[in-house]
Amino acid sequence: MGVLAGRRVLVAGAGVTGRSAAEALLAAGAEVVVTDGSAERLMALDTLLSGVELMPGLTEPPAGTDLVVTSPGWKPTAPLLAAAAARGIEVIGEVELAWRMGAELADPPVWLAVTGTNGKTTTVGMLESILHAAGADAVACGNVGLPVVDALLAGRRVLAVELSSFQLFWSPSVRPQAGALLNLAEDHLDWHGGMDRYAQAKAQVLTGDVAIGWLDDDMVADLLEDSPARDQVGFTLGVPAPGQLGVRDGWLVDRAFADDEPLIEVSRIRPTGPPGIADALAATALARAYGVPSEAVREGLAAFSPAAHRAVVVAETGGVTYVNDSKATNPHAALASLRSFPSVVWIAGGLLKGASVEEMVRSEAHRLRGAVLIGADRDVIADALARYAPDVPVRLADGMLEAVRAAADLARPGDAVLLAPAAASMDMFNDYAHRGQVFTEAVQSLS
Repeated sequence: MGVLAGRRVLVAGAGVTGRSAAEALLAAGAEVVVTDGSAERLMALDTLLSGVELMPGLTEPPAGTDLVVTSPGWKPTAPLLAAAAARGIEVIGEVELAWRMGAELADPPVWLAVTGTNGKTTTVGMLESILHAAGADAVACGNVGLPVVDALLAGRRVLAVELSSFQLFWSPSVRPQAGALLNLAEDHLDWHGGMDRYAQAKAQVLTGDVAIGWLDDDMVADLLEDSPARDQVGFTLGVPAPGQLGVRDGWLVDRAFADDEPLIEVSRIRPTGPPGIADALAATALARAYGVPSEAVREGLAAFSPAAHRAVVVAETGGVTYVNDSKATNPHAALASLRSFPSVVWIAGGLLKGASVEEMVRSEAHRLRGAVLIGADRDVIADALARYAPDVPVRLADGMLEAVRAAADLARPGDAVLLAPAAASMDMFNDYAHRGQVFTEAVQSLS
């Protein structure tokens, strides 16, 4: 890995990816400087790694800096990154670093990448399960939790990579063997500066050998058609045409990597409902692009269980089902979650990050028994409900326990009390997992 040896590299951010990037750079022989606005995070890094220089709160790259590796959440407008760009210093992310380091290996690992507004983690988990069923030395990494450079240094042969729009923005050279774009909806518009730039970042995943996209999403279908990939493969919840994957007579069917092959019954896929089926189709397409046989697809999908806080049934009591979908952190995800139930008492709210809830509320008003709203932007959702669902009772709550009790009061036998916030969690909770855990504890306290 000689290209990095002796180079002075600044790592911006001492979080999980920053620590992993610094470790990988040290292993490659680079001279590593790490900066962060938090002295506490830098001190923690100092106890984990030796040989790095720590410089808190930098707004300019130190003299002699050859490269900046940034944590994905840092915006290009951050003073440090803007200063680097003004001086002609290249800024990349940890994913791009892993790609470049892997390219120097005699036998680089295979990248199978997933992005989209929603469903990324479920899809990459399904893909990992399928690859394991096929006997591949594979691991899910990237935005799912394990940094890609860690998977690379561990010598894993197939990388099932979940990529956020932030990570893709900072990864200009990444060209996966196969990449899938699941869906597109308003999200992180404040970071990217608009929907077009957000979509542009997501489309980076379609620039490898095989581009895979959801044909039922018009924006994704257009980006797939414009992709420079050698092969373009679409998937649909409808009956697939030749060259596509889809659903027919209750089965997932492959007409892209086989003539016309049923793979698995839809009833065996978890999570249930259209979002889970779409994710399974994308994972299948990625695995088939790698050459996985149909038997492994069937075995891997049947063995997969969704991660926590993704449409998990917490309890069933008094004929009411309580569902934790705290991972529905934007309106598009909440829309899919709402459509999984005929009658819902909806717990929603948080930080909308500039996204609109109008269309979601308008289209799903008919299935709402009631709504309980929490968080910073709850009034925005309340206004939409007043316009499009004026007969739906709405209550405001200042905490999750109060919200769950109000929802239980509104619910009737046959209803689902659904936590699908349509918003980020950081106004009230540490993250979506913390929010889901608090919801679960509140439901359990009802009994």
